[in-house]
Amino acid sequence: MSTLRAATPAPATGRTIHTEPTFGAATTGKVGMWIFLITDAMTFGGLLIAYGILRAGNTQWPTPSSVLGIRFTAVMTFVLICSSLTMVIALDWAKKGNAKLAAKWLAITAGGGLFFLCGQVYEYSHLIREGFTLPSGNFPASFYVVTSFHGAHVFTGVCYLLVTALGVARGKHLERGANFVEITGLFWHFVDLIWILVFTFVYLI
Repeated sequence: MSTLRAATPAPATGRTIHTEPTFGAATTGKVGMWIFLITDAMTFGGLLIAYGILRAGNTQWPTPSSVLGIRFTAVMTFVLICSSLTMVIALDWAKKGNAKLAAKWLAITAGGGLFFLCGQVYEYSHLIREGFTLPSGNFPASFYVVTSFHGAHVFTGVCYLLVTALGVARGKHLERGANFVEITGLFWHFVDLIWILVFTFVYLI
């Protein structure tokens, strides 16, 4: 059952106290992010299902390991997973009110995302030089659609992290249990989780 908290007068002074609207125990910002992530997960699910249908209907589908650089992408994946850990550390420091360390770990998390994006650019350029282009078949077409869509999310996440880190460094976003930082973390953890699924289905299987 939802609970909306509006501005209420303080009993002793009559002053107005503003509290953030909530939905149960969660802030509206957090609920909004969860709704967005659920709808976004459906989009990724549709892309992966389409990829599976295309693959199942094509007997000439190449083995991904024979075309894609699995080891290189595994390193990218490891760094992205580690960035989820640094996000947890950043949130912990934010909740403790340490703006300097929270901003530092948010920046480190963004650095992990930048490393992943640079790796993806390198991977794309290498594959394109090898003739693995959008018009060359269903596998490359579906590969680029799925991975670039995720890459766009990583880019968005990096920008989100840097904006959050800048705000935290200026002493913002630490109120209400660092709610803003936690919402940023929800998006970043989602991006990491989706990549694990993409890496498994597109690169490994």
